[in-house]
This record gives sequence, structure tokens and C-alpha cells, in this order.
Amino acid sequence: MLNRYPLWKNLLIMFVLVFGVIYAAPNLYPEDYALQVSGTRSIYQTDEALMARVEKKLKREKIDFKSSELTDKSALIRFSDGDLQLKAKRVVTELLGDDYVVALNLAPTTPQWLEDIGAGPMKLGLDLRGGVHFLLEVDMIVAVKSRLDVYVSEIKTKLRTEVLRYKAVERGADGSIAVKFSTDEVRNKAKSFIRNEYPEFLVTAEERNGNFYVVVTLTEATVKDIEDYAIKQNLTTLRNRVNELGVAEPLVQRQGRNRIVVQLPGIQDAAEAKRILGKTANLQFRLEAKPGESRTKTEGFTFRSDENRSATIEKDIIVSGANVANARASFDENGSPQVNITLDSSGGQLMARTTGDSVGRRMAVLFIEHKTRTAYVNVDGEKVAKRIKYQEKKIISLATIQSVLGNEFRITGLDGPGESTELALLLRAGALAAPIYFVEERTVGPSLGAENIELGMTSVQIGFALVLLFMLFYYRVFGLLANIALLINLVLLTAVMSLLSATLTLPGIAGIVLTVGMAVDANVLIFARIKEELANGLPPQSAISAGFDRAFTTILDANITTLIAAVILFSMGTGPVKGFAITLSVGIVTSMFTAIMVTRALVNLSYGGRQLKSLSI
Repeated sequence: MLNRYPLWKNLLIMFVLVFGVIYAAPNLYPEDYALQVSGTRSIYQTDEALMARVEKKLKREKIDFKSSELTDKSALIRFSDGDLQLKAKRVVTELLGDDYVVALNLAPTTPQWLEDIGAGPMKLGLDLRGGVHFLLEVDMIVAVKSRLDVYVSEIKTKLRTEVLRYKAVERGADGSIAVKFSTDEVRNKAKSFIRNEYPEFLVTAEERNGNFYVVVTLTEATVKDIEDYAIKQNLTTLRNRVNELGVAEPLVQRQGRNRIVVQLPGIQDAAEAKRILGKTANLQFRLEAKPGESRTKTEGFTFRSDENRSATIEKDIIVSGANVANARASFDENGSPQVNITLDSSGGQLMARTTGDSVGRRMAVLFIEHKTRTAYVNVDGEKVAKRIKYQEKKIISLATIQSVLGNEFRITGLDGPGESTELALLLRAGALAAPIYFVEERTVGPSLGAENIELGMTSVQIGFALVLLFMLFYYRVFGLLANIALLINLVLLTAVMSLLSATLTLPGIAGIVLTVGMAVDANVLIFARIKEELANGLPPQSAISAGFDRAFTTILDANITTLIAAVILFSMGTGPVKGFAITLSVGIVTSMFTAIMVTRALVNLSYGGRQLKSLSI
């Protein structure tokens, strides 16, 4: 008899349907508003004692929370709404200070058995569900100062190379560099040399207390170039760090002269994101000072692992984190954490030249962090948060140079595997050209407005309902079967999107609507062909078989051309356009399966293996 699927095809369809239901199910569980608390360094642990302090403080402030839990790296406190979440953040931040990161988050409520098999909810974009929004400010003063530090070292080196002896190089409060000479003749030669070598400076000659100076000041155009470079470099570095975090469809863009907006939709570890994005960690490699060396040429620092130990190191920098081409966390022969460093070509040359002349001396690795401290001050009887910037410099390694170092070596003396992994990530993602500070942090609601989204979703639902009614009215029983297949298609589409951790945006919903139309279009082609075969005199069973078989080629051609367009959109587009392309591509595959195999299976169950005189189509 015609129109009977073999057992293996029915089992395959049943397996796919069960798969779809299971992996689409997590989307039925809404997420909780939550705070995520984690240490700024690996030595600051989240444990039962910390959780008890936080819970006690929240209860004292009468802030209700749903539950609290500890994970390997952080503590999570859940709330029933966003207002309680924001109030709790202020209270917990004040309680724990700057040793811990308190970040806004959205915590999943998916049952554990679904998580155990890798099932999770589909991520929603900022325009549908929101996410975490960070507004970061780039410290332009430090950006210019850091470039001036480089210029100071270069000018010293080049003057020595040209045998133009100077007495001192001084930094002015106005950002100028003054080079002091003993004679007018040497000063004039140096002035001409610096003017030719550094067109980005305004060069003048001055006399002070019998000494001769060459004073150089950056031009306004150069300062603007430095600031633009700082923003662009920080944008690139932040994008690299976001990519390391694995956040889907993030937004990282410049805002105004010195600010950067970062929006992370549907992230699961907001605390980790805040810590990695805001970390302005950099390294400097410097030689230990020789005994009796001038204080103007040296600086004293304590060790990061032992505040009681200190060392005096030279101010001149051999290389910095900007010269790091690659960094990888590992362990040494004693099982202690370390970071394997690979320098770029210029950094390798500088390291080789300096260490070649300094065998037997000790070289320090200086770890530098630009941080902010939150202080609460009373203003008109209310506590107001005030952000205080400060810089922390610590020595993490001080080792004797045994031989000439090239572009590969290792850093030891780290607190633990967590710190080595984090340091490697920061160096690998690229150094920040200037420190960045968190100006604002908030959860982002639907960017198109709740009312617009509600109207958009309503229109989608009305359109979908009208399609179902049309199919039912025009094709009767076959239309009912097509509608069932269409609902199964949506379940499968949701399951695949969830399994791929794809992010659904409003353009993605447009892709779903288009997919619905294409799935119905395929059924319309099949049913029209069945009607045509019946009109040509074929018996019902033969008409069903011919309708599915002969419409297949047309359906395949139409879907392949649409899939090609979707692939081009994905490769050429960005952000929401990619979201549309992904949804459309997945929808094409699932609609092909449901429109052809599932619909035919349903028709087979309804009509297959029976003698028919007519069809309800």
C-alpha cells in the first residue's frame, strides 16, 4: 500500500521531536534578577562566612532576597525584581569594599536535570531581554603622561647615542619635558637634533639659573592623536577581552571624546566580565638599581606576595606589556603557577640588548594596576558614593639575569593558578593604552521600549494565528496537519537556537516570521500539487505520493537560494543582521524537515494504508 513510512523513519521523526521538546523546554523558565559577588584577586575567596555577612546586612536593610548560593568562584543572591537588585548592590558594595566585585546579573532557573544534559535557555538580545551595560571612561591624562614617559626614555637614549651630554631630564607640571645642559653650544646642537627627530614637539630654548635648557611640548594635534589612539587601542583590547569571555553579540563602541559603551546581552557571569573588562593590568620590566644610584633615577616598591619585602629599581623601562605578542598560563617544575611570555620583535631586541649588558644583575617584573576606590560621603544627610582613582604598583618577580634573554621567557611569583590565567588573558588580549574606570553600570531594558516590543509580539501572534486559520480553512484536514507541523517547526527552531547558544534579537524574530512563511509556502506547494494530481485523475493515495515527490525539487531550490542569501548576510553583516541570518538559516533547515518529513508522516498516519475515495483538501 502507498504512503507508509518504514519504521526507521518514524523512529527518526519521534527522536527529533523528543529532542526538540527537551532542548526547547528551558525557555519556559524565566530568569531571576541576581547579584554576583567575586574577589578582585584569587586570594579573596567567597565562602560561607562571606555569604553570612551579606545575608545579615541585607536583612538589616530589609531587602528581601529569594535565595543565595555559592559556586566555585562566586556567590549568587537572587531577587524577585530589578529594584531590589539595585538596592542590594549599593548595600553589598558598601559592605565589602573594593576587594570584591559586586555585579548585576540574570541567573537562570533551569532545572538541574536539563542543565546536566546541556540544555539551556535561548539568549535574548539587548533589544528583547536586555543585559548588562557598562559605561567606561578612558583616563586621557594618564594616556598623554604614559606617552611622555616613552619620549623621555627615547630622548635620553638618542642624546647619548649622538654624544650630546645632558645633565638631567625634567618633567614639568604642564606636561613639558626640559633637558638641562652645561653649555650653550651643546644645548643648541641638541635643540636642532630634537627638532629634526621629533616634529610632534614644539621646541624652545631657555636659560634658568645659569643652566641651558631645551624645553619640548607636545602640539595640540599630537595630543589629540594620542587621545584618539588611546580610545582606539582600548576599543580593540576590550573587544578582544569580550571575545575571550565568549559573550554573544556584544556591543563595544566609542561614546564622545573619552568614553566607551560596553553592552553584554544575556551574560551568565557578570562579575567575571566586570573584573576582566575593568582590569588595567600591565607589566614593566626594569633593572634593579645599583647601590648608591641617584634617587631621581630610581623608585622603591614592595613585593606583591610579601609587603615586608621591598626593592629599589630603575625608572627606565626595558619593555612593557605593550610589547607582549602572546602569553600563556602554565606551571613550572615545582608545580607553581607561571606565565610564559613571548615578546614582539622590537621588544625582543630591547630585552636582548639590555640583558646582554646586564648579566649578573637582577631584573624586576613590576605589576601595575589602575584602580578605583568607592568612598561614601554624607551630602545633606544622605550617603553618596564618590569614586577615587589610585594606582597600585607591586613587584611580582625579581630574578638574577643568568644569560641574554630573547623574546621568550617566563614570569613566576604569582598568587595562584587563577591569577596566572587572568594575567595571561589580559596580556594576550592586548594592553590598554590608558586606564579605564567604570562610570556607570546597569541592567539594560529592551532598547525599543516595552510598549513597542509588546505591540511587535502581538502583531507576530496575530499574523501567526491568521496563517493557521487560513491553512485550516483552505486545506481543511491537510491544513490542520500542516499547522501541527508548523508548531513542531517552532519547537525545533527554538531547540536548535538554544543548543547553539544563539542570541535572539528583534531582527531574529523577523527571521522566525519569515521562516513560518516559508514553511507554509512549502506545504502550499505540496497541497497544490496534490490537488493538481487529483484533477488529472490519479487516485488519492497516488496523488498524495506524487504531490510530495514532485514538489520536493521546487521546495529545495527555493530554500537553497534563501540559505545562500542568509549565509552572505551572516558573513557580511554585524550584530542584529547576523542574528537575523542565524535565525533564518536554522529556520530553513527545520522548516524543510517539518514541511516535508513531519507533514508527510502526519498525512501517512491519517490516510496511509487505506482505500480512499476522496481527500479533505
